Amino acid sequence: MMAEVTELKAWARERSGKGGARSVRRDGRIPGVIYGDKKNPQPITVEYAAIDHQLHTGHFQSTVFVLDMDGAKTRVIPRDVQLDPVRDFPIHVDFMRLGKDALVSVEVPVRFLNEAASPGLKRGGMLNVVRHDIPVRCPADAIPDHFDVDLTGLEIGDSIHISSITLPEGVRPTITDRDFTVATIAGRTADEGPTGAAAAVPGAEAAAAPAAAGEEKGKEKKDEKAKEKK
Repeated sequence: MMAEVTELKAWARERSGKGGARSVRRDGRIPGVIYGDKKNPQPITVEYAAIDHQLHTGHFQSTVFVLDMDGAKTRVIPRDVQLDPVRDFPIHVDFMRLGKDALVSVEVPVRFLNEAASPGLKRGGMLNVVRHDIPVRCPADAIPDHFDVDLTGLEIGDSIHISSITLPEGVRPTITDRDFTVATIAGRTADEGPTGAAAAVPGAEAAAAPAAAGEEKGKEKKDEKAKEKK
């Protein structure tokens, strides 16, 4: 299932700087810029309400939009959103133009199915999600809406790795140096699963995962921005 393309109304922005930005926000809009596809950056404004709504979907930066500026339509994907440091609402947004056959790096959410069919979960185990989203590179016209993980038959101590998830054609994980863990079935107590070192693996991996994922995501985003601006 592929993500849908959403259309947004946009306007060319003549005034730049802080004064221009404040004037735009008073009119209920957000300043932004379109860049990429070997064209000059174009200052724009977009409706605040539309951007705020899209941010609450949880997958704003993995959604392809069509910006309609007086009938001229440009296909883009959000690359950066600046939020007010105090009130946490959007104050600026950057979009990248998508040319023909463009590839993009995005994070696709994971859905876990058939928990009732997992013997480990039935016995009191816990689904320990290491990655709620999978970073991938794919065609802009074929961004997956989500990935499904089937928990059928999984026992306490089992792990789900990226290799066990079927990815659509043309979609590749951006982490290529290892078969990284997406989730584990962890035991609530020591006697519910394997003992000793084997029992500690799922919990230990999950505990280390948030920090490791944060470092990876920071590096991935820096590399992605460097590639896009070329």
